[in-house]
Amino acid sequence: MESMGMINDVIISAFKDKRILVTGDTGFKGSWLSIWLLSLGADVYGYALPPVNVSDNFLRTKLNEKIKHINGDIRDFNSIKEYTGFVQPDIVFHLAAQPLVLEAYKDPVTTYETNVIGTVNLLEAIRATPSAKAAVIVTTDKVYKNYGLKSGYTESDELGGSDPYSASKACSELVVNSYAEAFFKDRNINIATARAGNVIGGGDWAENRIVPDIFRYIHSNREIIIRNPGYIRPWQFVLEPLLGYLLLAAKLFLEGKFYEGAWNFGPDLSSQCTVLELAELFIKRLGPGKIKILEKHTAYKEEKILMLDNSKAIKFLGWHPSLSIKESIDFTVEGYMQEEEAGDLLEQRMLQIHNYTQAAFSENNLHMNNFIV
Repeated sequence: MESMGMINDVIISAFKDKRILVTGDTGFKGSWLSIWLLSLGADVYGYALPPVNVSDNFLRTKLNEKIKHINGDIRDFNSIKEYTGFVQPDIVFHLAAQPLVLEAYKDPVTTYETNVIGTVNLLEAIRATPSAKAAVIVTTDKVYKNYGLKSGYTESDELGGSDPYSASKACSELVVNSYAEAFFKDRNINIATARAGNVIGGGDWAENRIVPDIFRYIHSNREIIIRNPGYIRPWQFVLEPLLGYLLLAAKLFLEGKFYEGAWNFGPDLSSQCTVLELAELFIKRLGPGKIKILEKHTAYKEEKILMLDNSKAIKFLGWHPSLSIKESIDFTVEGYMQEEEAGDLLEQRMLQIHNYTQAAFSENNLHMNNFIV
């Protein structure tokens, strides 16, 4: 087992002083990823729609003062192509998306335009950019045709999607695969997709998401309304899959096409729980609170069980989920509490990244042998 210092050196070598383009940097995961890249010494460029909430992580951390960001719509081909050409990135992370299942039911056209055509636009922009050597296209755990499996879906399982959001992301996976085969196969551009979902952490204030709802309801002394109490999801702290994205991008950049294709980044099966169990754990951690079960479920279909098999990432990337569900909740609560304290929130986020990596790179948690180059 290599030392943590050597592991950190390898990660930094992939990103330090490199030009990194992050689409969707104003979003929850995109902002956290941009902060992490900053801490690694990367030159970070962002392209995304403006933040929608004054409490969003991007605004609260004043991230726009630390990275080079422009407002842009991924559906605008000329705009993203021009900006990618200006940046001349070494590595691209694509997180710009319409990420909400219920919103996709309400506006399927925008969802498909953003998640499918937006991905096409970015890939065309990368295709026209000689500097680009690696790209990680972030999709979702919901790309699989859902059979209610309890063992977890593997990357070779059938793609599907019975709702507009899931289908749009499954389509984007097909788009990436076609570009990899048709346009990038004989070029020094290595591309992969990353599948994760149901991430939690400070800075997330999106509508119709259970953890932001919990904090909104607790602060207003209202009951916490649970929409689908028995549904099981692969909950994980936001930095867990982001570490997977970073490792995957580093492998693509440093070692090449062996690491192309799809990759799952999910929690251990023991960390997965129902929506109700998650809410109860948060209330236990935060203090008094009341849960109200919404008796009438929404008219929109959502899958009852969703689990991922992460064995491929463990075997070939050396990535491994590090936190229990309780530890993920502790990190999440700490992140929200930081937003209520005085001081530099960006520094607090970087400190949380440092504390997380201390746990993730310990010998008992992250098996990094295959990552050492």
